Amino acid sequence: MNERILHTLEFSKIIDQLNNQTATSIGRERTSQLRPSTDLDEVKKMQAETDEASQILRLNYAVPLGGISDIRASVKRSVIGGVLTTEECLNVANTVYGARQVKNFLQTIEEDLPILKGFAEQIEPLRDLERQINSCIDDRGNMLDSASVKLRGIRSSIRTLESRVRDKLESYTKSQTKMLSDAIVTIRNDRYVLPVKQEYRGSVGGIVHDQSTSGATLFMEPKAVVDLNNQLQESKVKEKQEVERILRELSARIADDESILSEDVSVLAKIDFIVARAKLGRLMKAAMPIMNEEGVIDARQARHPLIPAEEVVPNDVAIGEDYTSIVITGPNTGGKTVTLKMIGLFTLMAQSGLQIPADDGCKMAVFDNVFADIGDEQSIEQSLSTFSSHMTNIVSILNDVNHKSLVLFDELGAGTDPQEGAALAMSILDDVVSRGARIVATTHYPELKAYGYNRDNVVNASVEFDVDTLEPTYRLLIGIPGRSNAFDIAKRLGLAQSVIDQAKSRVGVNSESVENMIASLEQSHRQAETDYENAHAILEDSEKLYNDLTKAWQEFEKNREDLYRKAEEKAEKALQKAREEAERIVDDLRNMKTAAELKEHEWIDARKNLEKAQPDLSAKQSDKPKARDTAKELQPGDEIKLLSANQRGTVLEKSGDNDYLVQVGIMKVKVKRSEIERVKGKSQAMDKPLATVKGSSYHVKTELDLRGERYEDALSRLEKYIDDALLAGYPKVFIIHGKGTGALRKGVKEFSKNHPRIGAERPGSAGEGGSGVTVLELK
Repeated sequence: MNERILHTLEFSKIIDQLNNQTATSIGRERTSQLRPSTDLDEVKKMQAETDEASQILRLNYAVPLGGISDIRASVKRSVIGGVLTTEECLNVANTVYGARQVKNFLQTIEEDLPILKGFAEQIEPLRDLERQINSCIDDRGNMLDSASVKLRGIRSSIRTLESRVRDKLESYTKSQTKMLSDAIVTIRNDRYVLPVKQEYRGSVGGIVHDQSTSGATLFMEPKAVVDLNNQLQESKVKEKQEVERILRELSARIADDESILSEDVSVLAKIDFIVARAKLGRLMKAAMPIMNEEGVIDARQARHPLIPAEEVVPNDVAIGEDYTSIVITGPNTGGKTVTLKMIGLFTLMAQSGLQIPADDGCKMAVFDNVFADIGDEQSIEQSLSTFSSHMTNIVSILNDVNHKSLVLFDELGAGTDPQEGAALAMSILDDVVSRGARIVATTHYPELKAYGYNRDNVVNASVEFDVDTLEPTYRLLIGIPGRSNAFDIAKRLGLAQSVIDQAKSRVGVNSESVENMIASLEQSHRQAETDYENAHAILEDSEKLYNDLTKAWQEFEKNREDLYRKAEEKAEKALQKAREEAERIVDDLRNMKTAAELKEHEWIDARKNLEKAQPDLSAKQSDKPKARDTAKELQPGDEIKLLSANQRGTVLEKSGDNDYLVQVGIMKVKVKRSEIERVKGKSQAMDKPLATVKGSSYHVKTELDLRGERYEDALSRLEKYIDDALLAGYPKVFIIHGKGTGALRKGVKEFSKNHPRIGAERPGSAGEGGSGVTVLELK
């Protein structure tokens, strides 16, 4: 890909958008150097990298790239014996820390990210180097007193000397105020001085270091502090020497790890580069294209990436399967050039590992070359091109084009006699088509409208124009050539009908027939689109109905199994009761055998008792659920029963057509009318209520967040929380442990198995937090 093509298709603007998504300067350097690749395997690898980073973004994760800087120059300087500054050493430590954070993040994330995790394995965190630098330099780049024992002693001496100098000078400010211009202690030439009036120079004595602009004030160092200031300066020199010694040691330590640091920086730049590509894809609402080298392009709802989202018109673009060339005809200002550039820009983006703004499942081809001859009259950045310059460019294209080329011609043959230009355009297209290249060409020559109908691999297309509004709709119509709208536009603008009729009479019969054919095609195309939309809507409704019926049938099957199970349990209980009664009767009969005489009425009674022992499996009338009073409207103050919790409460207000706000104990809840029923007086047949014994922590939440906790501390918190939740009467609670390594999740699962009051445990559903949450059922 030559730079001229990248400039023509405005690829640099995509690079600018990509640069804005980087988090580091080293990543920005990689994005600035991005160029399309012509190797299919490399392009697929780059697309896979971008897709992995997109998975991280879809999960609302962020790769921790903060604090990383370009330390390569500093590291190289340390290798040749240079002494780094405290800021440079701190940048090295911060970059090492950032590399460690990125490595830990990618290794602990549960998603399947083989490429990015492979990069993480290449990072070697230099913990010892990071720890050594941080023990000497603080976060603001200042050398710490604790960097060495000697430095601590020197700085202690400096603070003592500074205090003594200030004390002596401040005594002057209190006792000799008339000699001073101002009662302050200041610094000149790194020495503490006093502002002395000119006339008292001899009275104070000492060394003059500076004077005011007017000369009325002298900044003098009194004799009494000269020796102290000298000692102070000597200590500061020693401090500087010790700091330099420490920095020399740190620089040598950094030089020893030069190869590891360089490799880590390279990997971090690559990761930032990949994440930036994913961020740009998310910004554009783009999709990963399926790459091929058969020259197939198929992008549904494709949107030009440089047009604002609220203005761009999506279009379906396909080439390479049924046809290899598209000829877009129609008047100017219809959006033909925008479509042309979009196809070229999509190709460059896809071959650079970038996702393209189109629907999922889009296909893009890898071309060895992309050629473009696009009229600069469409751009304000360059002046008009002449026919000669166009032909010079086309000649150079024809010298290099082959079956692995994408060729974009804008207004092919323009700038010369229309008949000659149209003939030349058709010949050029025939030559490029014969070489097997993929071609997208635009033209406003009417002679090319029939070109696609006479060629097997060529299809006509046009950009729709709304005659009513006199504006293009920018919708691409594949299979329909553009037609002239001159007569319709002139009529809309008020040109006399007689003039229009006269003009029509001068149009050739063949031309008029072609225009009528195109108009008919457009009408048929619109009708087909309408029919397709209606059929699609019917299909969606049918699928929804099918899914609803399937779900209802599954619910029915599930309920039927539950009813069978309950019936079997009831029958088993009845049979057990019958067996017990029968055994009792048999015992009575045995006892009767021992009697001297069996009376008739005793046999009759025993027989009746045996008949009564038969199980009664019929449903009792009293078992039928009572009809609930859920239709009447409730008023504020009415006593109600919350059916789901079997608790009584009071209506506070009606909050919707079928919603009420009720007070149940200390809680206010919003419920449906069907979930509550009116209570008259005190309920005498209340079911077993929820636990009412509440401890000091009855207000505990229904969820416990253990993320970031140590394993032992987390289990200790969990045990106390379960006790509080049981006292609060919660039927179930949510334990948030995150995904991470899975250690906490296993600990929670093991704890729940051994706890006598935990009935069941399960992972959270998609709406409850997924595998990062465990739901515990309490009993």
